[in-house]
Parts: sequence; structure tokens; C-alpha cells
Amino acid sequence: SPVPEDALPGTVVALLNVNDPDSGENGEVGCELTGEAPLSLLPSSGGSYKVVTASALDREQASEHRVTVVARDRGTPPLWSRAALVLEVSDVNDN
Repeated sequence: SPVPEDALPGTVVALLNVNDPDSGENGEVGCELTGEAPLSLLPSSGGSYKVVTASALDREQASEHRVTVVARDRGTPPLWSRAALVLEVSDVNDN
């Protein structure tokens, strides 16, 4: 669903659930966002993460933002996976 450009910083735009059935460090997973976007990734409970707006959105400057979510375990060598996330910004009459 598109997020309106007047959404306040801290607005949750996606929820992610990450799990790894391995035991020990091989089952401990961390996530990060890569890419240029006004978004942040916040850990939640039980392997969940929230993607939130980190600053104001401006549809006239960018109608969408693309980032990659990278999940990496703590094993040796670390295994990882990635997924693309696209945030569409909807227009609000700001005149």
C-alpha cells in the first residue's frame, strides 16, 4: 500500500519476520537495510523487525524508494539472504 507523503517520521511501513531454524550462532540472525531511502529498520520482538520512515517523505522529489533488506546469521561462514522492498509514496495536496 502506498504511504502518504505527509506520514510522520516513525510511521511503520512494513513488518518483517526473520527466522533461522539452526541452533547456536548459526540461528542468530541480524538484518540491515541497504540503499538510499528515508527508512530505518528497528528490531522488534521474536525475530521481527519494523521498517519505519526516518524522515519526511516528498512525492515531488521521489514517488518511490527502493531498498534491500539483508538478513545474515552469525555462523562461520555467515549465510545471508536478501529481499527487495519498494515503498510507494502517495501524493497529498500540500499547496
